[in-house]
Amino acid sequence: MSESLIEVEGVDYRKLALWMDGVGLAPGPIENAELLTGGTQNILLRFERGGVEYVLRRPPVHKRANSDETLRREARVLAALAGSDVPHPTLLGACSDVDVLGGAFILMESIHGFNPGNGLPELHASDPKIRHEMGLEMVDAIAALGSLDYKAVGLEGFGKPEGYLERQVPRWRAQLESYDQLDGYPGPQIPGVEEVGAWLEEHRPSNWKPGIIHGDFHFLNVLFDNESSKLAAVVDWELSTIGDPLLDLGWLLATWPQKVEGGTPVTQVQPFDGFPKPDELVARYGERSDRDVSAIGWYEVLACYKLGIILEGTYARACAGKASKDTGDVLHRSTLGLFERAHTRMSGA
Repeated sequence: MSESLIEVEGVDYRKLALWMDGVGLAPGPIENAELLTGGTQNILLRFERGGVEYVLRRPPVHKRANSDETLRREARVLAALAGSDVPHPTLLGACSDVDVLGGAFILMESIHGFNPGNGLPELHASDPKIRHEMGLEMVDAIAALGSLDYKAVGLEGFGKPEGYLERQVPRWRAQLESYDQLDGYPGPQIPGVEEVGAWLEEHRPSNWKPGIIHGDFHFLNVLFDNESSKLAAVVDWELSTIGDPLLDLGWLLATWPQKVEGGTPVTQVQPFDGFPKPDELVARYGERSDRDVSAIGWYEVLACYKLGIILEGTYARACAGKASKDTGDVLHRSTLGLFERAHTRMSGA
């Protein structure tokens, strides 16, 4: 083991190497380890061994109650995507045993690309045509994902599709109500939150076909090729389940950068001119999928409702002194923006 390796709490290189040997991965010293930043609290570590570049993903040292199961589920869905048209990191190994590193972990191929939420390279920043193609690539990815037969790829039992849409509003209303248990949280000061929930219940689509959903599909969870408009990989599959794949399209629309009066967009990409308009995204999905997109407004409103409540949770924890106040304030403004977006979409749906 190289003495120059960076120390990472939660990663014992000796134990990792022994485990890799045991599952038949390329032998040799672990070298060139570097921590990666991402949109989650998970530990991401890139390293080389035996001529192969890996990315290790494991829960934080101070795990949440479901952290290990979440990583096990991510490993399962990545394995199921092998050989599909869905751009994703190839799964190279998965360990469900928490005794090896103190938590379940996965090893993935290292994707060389960029996250557009962190800025665009000169090639992409200077060409609006490339940016337009980037947006269409994102839609093509979720259309391909929603087209997969989840049973055929081994994901039967991965989620509970029966009653999936019916569970959404009660599930997230209960989540919002649970924040009242945090001392210092003044309650959900979100104009129209009950109105949005009632509208979703009243207009819920009755006919849909279950499939695989990513669960958090937006600019911060994709990597693009450095030299083209090609989508290199969709990452962060920890919220994936079996449900209604149109929610991924609704989520993309809900987080598609735009100026929101009274709030801030959830994701920002600069420059943004050239990217497809929302109607173009919906039309492209309709071309690439046999799913009926006529009720897509409902899915966008649901995405605003769900994501807004998730972000409000950080604000509630910030009020209780359990998260950064600055971060909480920013995310609360995003929540307000999402609910304003929901109201706008409701009036036009």
